[in-house]
Amino acid sequence: MPACQVPLELLTPMAELTTTTDAILRLSPSIEVLPILHGSGDLAQEVREAMIARSVDCLAVPLPPSVEGAVEQAVEALPVIRLVVLPEPDQDEPPTISFVPVDPCQAVIMGIRVAMGEGIPRAYIDREVTVFEPTPFTAPDPYALKRISLAAYAAALIPSLPPPPPDGQRRRRIDWMAFRLHELELDYDSILCLCHVADWPWLREAYRERRPYVAPEPRTHRPTLLPVSSSTLYFALGELPFVTELYERRRAEVRSDRHLSVDGIKELLLSARTRWADRHGRESQSIANWVTPHLLQRYLQYVRNLALLDRRLTPDLYTLVLAAKQMAGDDFAMTLLETARSYAFQNEAHPLAAPALSVGIGKVEWPDGLVANAKNRLQGPALAWRSLSLRPAPKPLTSRRWALQWNPFRQCSWPPEDNRIESFTHHVREQARTILGADLARVEKFTSSVKDGVDLRETLRHWHQVRRRPGGAADKQAARPRMDIYVKDMPPARGQVEVVLFLFDTPADPARYSWQATWYAEHQEESTLCFYASPFQDRMVGPGIAQSCYGGALFLFPPRPIPNVWEDPRLHFARTLEERLIAAGSLHSQQPHIVLVTPVPPPARWRRIARSFNRRLVPIPLSRFSGQTVDRLRRFHVLNGHEIRSYASKFIRE
Repeated sequence: MPACQVPLELLTPMAELTTTTDAILRLSPSIEVLPILHGSGDLAQEVREAMIARSVDCLAVPLPPSVEGAVEQAVEALPVIRLVVLPEPDQDEPPTISFVPVDPCQAVIMGIRVAMGEGIPRAYIDREVTVFEPTPFTAPDPYALKRISLAAYAAALIPSLPPPPPDGQRRRRIDWMAFRLHELELDYDSILCLCHVADWPWLREAYRERRPYVAPEPRTHRPTLLPVSSSTLYFALGELPFVTELYERRRAEVRSDRHLSVDGIKELLLSARTRWADRHGRESQSIANWVTPHLLQRYLQYVRNLALLDRRLTPDLYTLVLAAKQMAGDDFAMTLLETARSYAFQNEAHPLAAPALSVGIGKVEWPDGLVANAKNRLQGPALAWRSLSLRPAPKPLTSRRWALQWNPFRQCSWPPEDNRIESFTHHVREQARTILGADLARVEKFTSSVKDGVDLRETLRHWHQVRRRPGGAADKQAARPRMDIYVKDMPPARGQVEVVLFLFDTPADPARYSWQATWYAEHQEESTLCFYASPFQDRMVGPGIAQSCYGGALFLFPPRPIPNVWEDPRLHFARTLEERLIAAGSLHSQQPHIVLVTPVPPPARWRRIARSFNRRLVPIPLSRFSGQTVDRLRRFHVLNGHEIRSYASKFIRE
């Protein structure tokens, strides 16, 4: 039968075929086929709902009978994930195995799980083979089942399904399953058969034509039930481990999981944001969490667009992490990746006697280090390695070793960060000049020039003062009212701004910001810098590379040498770190105005300190600037010598 033709008997009225779905998916009045895809939570839901919605006497499972005991034992142990491993005959090194992942988001496992719970007999109808030959298959995103029926989804794929090779293993397995269905039909009145969507048209053909079959091959090895290492669950599960955990928690709480394939991505994002914020907040207490709902909304829109470019309705892990890196940086992307790989049930499980396997793409590693080729009998969408540059934080032992190698007599900055913060201070100076110029602005009536623009507010304020031109009442032109237009005159601000002060964390804790220093400019495009920050020795990120965090900083531009403000006796009257920086800026500034960027309004004592040096503070709220920008600027790196700059980019995370 050609793949695009419909059998004639489907057009014949039958009492049992009451709906289009029945007509498409039924093999006979006793057998209904449910086309499935492996590794999809949406298809697992379809199987569960199909089994609950109808009376089923027997579930036909597309697995060989030899794995029945091990699979059902592993299903009883869910939500702990295990693999049913079937060794294949010894061939050339390395050895080869096939395995069945007992995954709650697998449609086959869901069917077995529901059948065991409902007391429905199970029949394992796949043909026993000594060497399993997987069949790669790519299908449209199963999330489409939220809008269309499973029958319509499966029928739409028929024209694109290639037929199995006439003498191949896949054809022999299909013919054997059709024979087993004929046998089951003798004992049961209502059989639900789970069949891969790529095989169901040919299973239907083999069943109706009663094709001859080949007897199963004898098994020489018994299947083994082994747990999976929690760090490699991603390669064994069809869905993300985090989303799989959500399915299990919703099942335990008897809550709906209808749209969890998408809602789970949102929960993953919120969970990663919470973990990131908890870790991030301990270091940036004065800066609000800049991963805001607005940023998350734009992130989800970006993820949707990337998924559509990949011809998918739901994103994969690579898309999620790539978008996180591009929108929130390496740190948030690493947190999202760690959260997506987490599966609490595997970690909470009691220690098992059997060793855990590490699973990869087409490989498994035994605890003794032996690596074997592996074939998944329930393979979902094909996995492929894709590169993405992420720089994880170093391990504590490695950081400790780098700290012991630090030369205390050498330190310098990282030029890209210098350029970034110098550009930002220039932007702040321009804003300060605008604020100072606004104080000199005046409004006057329009005469011959609009100057800096029409002042609509002042013009409307005098709207009621409409005057008539002098002249007789008969003169209509003279009788028109005359309106006065007001314009703005904003003269340029006088003087320059030399000193810009940033106070990121107020009040500053001297124990936390125990490193105070004065750095001098390397060239005329840099500012003289005075700052207090966290000790860089506590956070080594590379060999000769440390990270610190500004609590406050003073930028003096154009640069010139000044005494170390932290040792200057003229500033000993200052009681806090903030007051010392303000006093230093007031002392060394040659201009009357000092720009102060702070998260709080400047208290009276700060203003008195500036006035004592005949200076005036120009406050700018820190909240005026993006939290992400501020957080990025206040984290800087210290290098143990200029030669470190040649390779620092390999360790510094943006």
